[in-house]
Amino acid sequence: MVDIGTLSLIVLLGMFALLAIGMPLGFASAFLAVVTLALKFPPDLLWGDFGRGPMSVLGQAVYRQLTNYVLISVPLFIFMAAMLERSGIARDMYSSLNVWMNRMRGGIAVATSIMAVIMAAMSGIIGGEVVLLGLIALPQMLRLGYDRNLAIGTICASGSLGTMIPPSIVLIFYGLVTETSIKALFTASFLPGFMLASFFILYIVIRTRINTSLAPLPDPVPGEPEGSEKGLMFLGFISRFAMWVTGVLFIRALFFTLTGDNAIRENQDPIPLGMVADIPWIIGAFAIFSLIVFVVVGRERTARGWEMGKGLIAPIVVIGVVLGSIYGGITGITEAAGMGVIAVFVIGMIRREMSFDIVWDSLIRTLRSTGTIIWVTIGAASLAAAYTLVGGPTFVANLIIGAELPTMGIILMMMLVFLIMGMFMDWVGIVLLIMPVFLPIVVRLPAEEIGFLGSIDARYIPIWFGVVFCMNMQVSFLSPPFGPAAFYLKSVAPPEISLTDIFRGFLPFIALQLLALSTLLIWPNIITVFL
Repeated sequence: MVDIGTLSLIVLLGMFALLAIGMPLGFASAFLAVVTLALKFPPDLLWGDFGRGPMSVLGQAVYRQLTNYVLISVPLFIFMAAMLERSGIARDMYSSLNVWMNRMRGGIAVATSIMAVIMAAMSGIIGGEVVLLGLIALPQMLRLGYDRNLAIGTICASGSLGTMIPPSIVLIFYGLVTETSIKALFTASFLPGFMLASFFILYIVIRTRINTSLAPLPDPVPGEPEGSEKGLMFLGFISRFAMWVTGVLFIRALFFTLTGDNAIRENQDPIPLGMVADIPWIIGAFAIFSLIVFVVVGRERTARGWEMGKGLIAPIVVIGVVLGSIYGGITGITEAAGMGVIAVFVIGMIRREMSFDIVWDSLIRTLRSTGTIIWVTIGAASLAAAYTLVGGPTFVANLIIGAELPTMGIILMMMLVFLIMGMFMDWVGIVLLIMPVFLPIVVRLPAEEIGFLGSIDARYIPIWFGVVFCMNMQVSFLSPPFGPAAFYLKSVAPPEISLTDIFRGFLPFIALQLLALSTLLIWPNIITVFL
């Protein structure tokens, strides 16, 4: 029998060695799980009582992970992202954003970041976003003379926002492993996710103002509206869309009223924007938006603005279906993913873009991506179960606490571990392997000592740590030597752009990600704003 300290070192070095020789993470983890049990328990105990001995914990752990109902949402979100990538929805969205922002210095890069935020809110898949942005936005920025490093960094950093912005698959996995409310994690990550996106946009705007050669303005198009005229058209577009939304809300509230579903009952939450008291407010909002369309802006300007911005409608509808069904209490995470798939399919059919080939290709991509995630899940769950059985988490906890570091010192040490592991390992493996060890330690730390500005309620610590972990994984997607965003972009970038060029373009955006991570560590209450 090997002592737990030596065993921990063997597992750590074994993992790096197996990954270095090219063994997939799922198989490496599963192999080390068996090695861990073989080194800790005698052969007669390990193999003598089939189905009951220590080896049985591996099967139990895998079964527990793979039979979790929420896990079904992962392939559904991947399928939705694949159909979005193949259809013209994303292309038209980028065209509409480009129309509104092309006369702004750095506007195309800003439009790319905004497009990435919208796509993240639709599917939460990182690889597909980077590839799609590389296909649509990179040629446009290079053609217009944008600085190559700025274009590369914008696409890869913005394309990885699906880690933070709901419905994030990273948050779903964290919730599954730690048994934390996924809806609460989504709510808590809203503000940090959009904060990080705003950091990217502000950086682009400020840097292109300081050095105008980084983002030349395109030549004006004859007859294109400018200044206040374009602003009025955009106001007309937004107001006309808001009229449709308030009209649908009115019909919905009226239906609930006629059926009696919105009657006030004890121990039952009111229907959001569906109660009788909400109807006058909805009618008032409809009247205000109608006034803007027909009086302030005018029907002609509104119609032209609608043509310029209609590419944004489909993505907004998909976001409303997915996130609206979750936060409206209509469905859970898994059902919302299914509704998102149906919404994308129906929109594609209406636009006459959805075909059998697109659906089949999306299914194949989904199968490949999901298969990779499932194998990593099987291996990592096995290793986590084996390491827990031999007392690994207790050993690591005693080691960290025995170092007598202050609370924030312990958390910063964990952040360093996440950053280093993220350079070499997939986020799925980190969630399944590291989180069962670290989270129990964090929960035991004094809540009042977490952060430097204010303190966080102890019940929100698992949620805060999950959001901090996701922000950390944002960095890992860009971190050399194995930053996956670089390889996603390289697969669609022009041949003259090397991996070295791509990693060089990451550097300012990695600094912005670390700034956002520092903000969450300094001011942890930022995640409780909407909770």
